Amino acid sequence: MKKIFVKDKKAISNYVVYPPLPDSPRLQYLTTINNSRFLGKRSKFATFILGPEVTSFINKPYIAKVFNGKLFVCDGGNAVINILDFNQKKWSILAPTGGGSLSTPLSLAVDSAFNVYIGDVGKHEVLVFDSSKRFINAIKDTGDFKPTDVFIYGNELWVTNPGGHSINVYDKNNLQLKDRFGKYEQGDDGYLYAPFNIFVSKDKVYVTDFGDFKIKIFDKTGKFLNSVGSYGTSLGQFVRPKGICVDKEENLFVVDAGFENAQIFNKDGQLLLFFGGPYKSSGDMWLPQKITVDYDNLQYFEKFVAPGYSLKYIVIVCNQYGPDKVNVYGAIEIKK
Repeated sequence: MKKIFVKDKKAISNYVVYPPLPDSPRLQYLTTINNSRFLGKRSKFATFILGPEVTSFINKPYIAKVFNGKLFVCDGGNAVINILDFNQKKWSILAPTGGGSLSTPLSLAVDSAFNVYIGDVGKHEVLVFDSSKRFINAIKDTGDFKPTDVFIYGNELWVTNPGGHSINVYDKNNLQLKDRFGKYEQGDDGYLYAPFNIFVSKDKVYVTDFGDFKIKIFDKTGKFLNSVGSYGTSLGQFVRPKGICVDKEENLFVVDAGFENAQIFNKDGQLLLFFGGPYKSSGDMWLPQKITVDYDNLQYFEKFVAPGYSLKYIVIVCNQYGPDKVNVYGAIEIKK
């Protein structure tokens, strides 16, 4: 990220930015989503028809992703998926019963047809629901199957399985296992001690190996390429690495539940920036879990951007504890 000239330091000083002034800001804390009030007040007519409005709260979120104007929040504390429709100003939940009921949902992915894939470690299953919230099917793999993260790329569903020290790849259409990589022996650089989180790009697979304090990078066949980070308390190191994501410039974002911050590395593994920190005020984190980047839903957050700046993409971080549950940050640049 190249250094930019700060046009109006007085204006930007009213906002939480990273790095802090006098350095040129690259990232801004935009807002926090804690409950249904974020969508705005219901109209008087709607209240007359539907009755008094009840506020719905997010309890213990693990991951939040935006798809086509809807924010899906995987709430492990309430064992539900919260769905915030920004266009309809509507809050709904996915809380199925029967065979599709949720126990400990830790991750989710949504495909282009709005099918929802939920990794539930309590049930040892990946559950699939259609766009109408109807339970379709579930992946029940053999052994100690613990689907801590799920990721959709094309027609494939990628699942982390720390219980099997592996990454499982399924055909998204029929949920059949296509590949399982984790073929290295213990002690090898590519061995997966505890793969907790995953991000898949065009030609690379990024995996948080919680048991080895590193982000390990593979090609699509499972061949180990390199790693980022190591155990330690210095910048660029990790204590409890959790969620990861990658932007269009191949910058790697890593959340650390120990540091309670996120670090950004370039494609060569060099540290660019860190943001957040142990909770004291807005923008800080409290036991953060997962992080996502989104380029397609900026219009819902542009009103929070500092004057004179434009929004390149948003970054969403979920905190399990504290007053701020779903933090939204924005990569910013001076308007041209």
